Amino acid sequence: MKKIAIACDHAGFDYKESIKKHLEANFVVKDFGTYSKDAVDYPDFVHPTATSVENGESDFGILICGSGQGVSITANKHQQIRCALCWMPELAELARKHNNANMVAIPARFIAQELAVEIIEKFLGTDFEGGRHENRVNKIPFC
Repeated sequence: MKKIAIACDHAGFDYKESIKKHLEANFVVKDFGTYSKDAVDYPDFVHPTATSVENGESDFGILICGSGQGVSITANKHQQIRCALCWMPELAELARKHNNANMVAIPARFIAQELAVEIIEKFLGTDFEGGRHENRVNKIPFC
């Protein structure tokens, strides 16, 4: 069973809880926080989540904040992370097919929870195409 790491800030808390319940039927889900709607600094939760994906403890990661930007930017500081900010399922599909994204960022203040679930299902259900995309993806890490 695939392992999913999930985290959020205070703006994404309700979405995280809903998404986590949805995923637990088919995945092992590790929750990296936050655990309430109290204001927090998202990097405190994003870095451990990204590290879990980067070192192979988790197969994929899901991050949720108000805009999705902060969590995505933070996760992408990790050399082996390719986090895609997605607000529609088609973006999630292309992020997996063409970029081999291993994390997805969801903008909780801009999309409905139902759409967030659709995006995540598309993300987790799509395989990397490889081929012409593989060489490009291999050039992403800079160091």
